[in-house]
Amino acid sequence: MPDQSSPSNKTVLAFDVYGTLLSTESIARQLGSYIGQEKAPSVAAEWRRLQLEYTFRCNSMDTYMPFSTVTLGALRHALSLSSLSLPSSVLQSLLEAYNSLDTFPDVAPLLSSLTTSSSFYPVLFSNGTHSMIHTSLTSSPSLSPHAHLFADIVVVEEVRRFKPHPDVYAHLCERVGKEARRGEVWLVSGNAFDVVGAARFGMKTAWVDRGGGGWVDCLGADEGWRPDVVVKGVGEVVGAVDRFLAS
Repeated sequence: MPDQSSPSNKTVLAFDVYGTLLSTESIARQLGSYIGQEKAPSVAAEWRRLQLEYTFRCNSMDTYMPFSTVTLGALRHALSLSSLSLPSSVLQSLLEAYNSLDTFPDVAPLLSSLTTSSSFYPVLFSNGTHSMIHTSLTSSPSLSPHAHLFADIVVVEEVRRFKPHPDVYAHLCERVGKEARRGEVWLVSGNAFDVVGAARFGMKTAWVDRGGGGWVDCLGADEGWRPDVVVKGVGEVVGAVDRFLAS
C-alpha cells in the first residue's frame, strides 16, 4: 500500500470519478429494466450529456445545486426527450443506482499499480457530492474493495462551482497543499473539458483516450491547453506519468 501520510514531497494524482473510474454507461442496465434494454443505451447517453450541460449552465449562471439534483433533473429531461416518464420512486432508485456504478475494465491494473507505488499521492476529485462519492466507495462492487488506496476525496460542493471552473482546480491544489506548485498536481480524466480546464489552470494532465481517436479538442489549442500524456486506459497512468517525470 502506498504511503499516503503527506502529499508534500509526492506527485498528486487526482482521479476524476464519473467517466474516468466509474462507467456512466453502466447505468443503462438498470435503466433498461424500466424502459426496455433497446432504448436504455441512448437514453443513458443523453442523461450523461445533459448532466454535464446542466453543470456548464450552472457555472455560466453563477449558481450551484448539488450534483445529485443536477443528475436527477438531467434524467427527467433525457426521458422526456424520448417521450418517457417514470414514477418518482423509480427515479430515486435510479439515482441510488448511480452511486454503485461499475468501474471500467482498465481500472483494475491502476489499482494494482497504486498498491505498489510510493511516489504518488492518489486522490479522488469529482463534481459529485461527498455523499455520492462516499457511497460509491462503499457500494461500487469493483471500487469499494480498493477505497483505502485513495488518500482523500476532493469534491466541488465546498466551492459551489463545477468543473471546469478555475475555482474547482484551485480548491484541489489548496486541499493537497500545493497552491504554489500546481505543476505537481496531475488531473487524470477521460473528459476532455476537464483536461482543458486543469491545463488552463496550470496543472499537469493525463487524458484517458479509451476510444483511441486521439486528442481533437481545439479550445485553447494555441495556448497549449492539452494533455501532457495520453493513455488508452487508466491502468497506464502510473507508468506514463513516471516516464514523463523522468524525461
